[in-house]
Amino acid sequence: MNLTMRRANLDDLPAIVTLLANDDLGATREDSSLPLQQSYIEAFTAIDSDPNQFLVVAVSDEKIVGTVQLTYIPNISHRGSWRAQIEAVRVHEDMRGSGLGRRIFEWSFEQARKRGCSMVQLTCDRARPDAHRFYESLGFVATHTGFKMKLGNDR
Repeated sequence: MNLTMRRANLDDLPAIVTLLANDDLGATREDSSLPLQQSYIEAFTAIDSDPNQFLVVAVSDEKIVGTVQLTYIPNISHRGSWRAQIEAVRVHEDMRGSGLGRRIFEWSFEQARKRGCSMVQLTCDRARPDAHRFYESLGFVATHTGFKMKLGNDR
């Protein structure tokens, strides 16, 4: 598969939102109808202008087939090391099972190393046991319990 990973641009946003909406959980929280809600455009603008954010699309034969967002986080703990948070990884439904997800993660690990990160981390919904197995196959270890609290500012 001919694959290019590149920084996303605003024209890619509808395809990214469609990828995010195209799974059981995303279907309940995303809206890929056009025109996109302004909140998506505002979020993209904030991400794109932040040097510690890296929103990426995976492109094959001029078609967006995947996406990932990397957030670089400085820490005082762990002796002042940096870590990369991996978020919103999605693979186009036609490409699932092709190894594309693994390639996206391996590319993400390399980007984190280039930025000097000592660790990568992610969160995963408990309702995604297949994803948990996949992450473990990549070398991730479930070392922590995560907590979230909704603040009522959903759009």
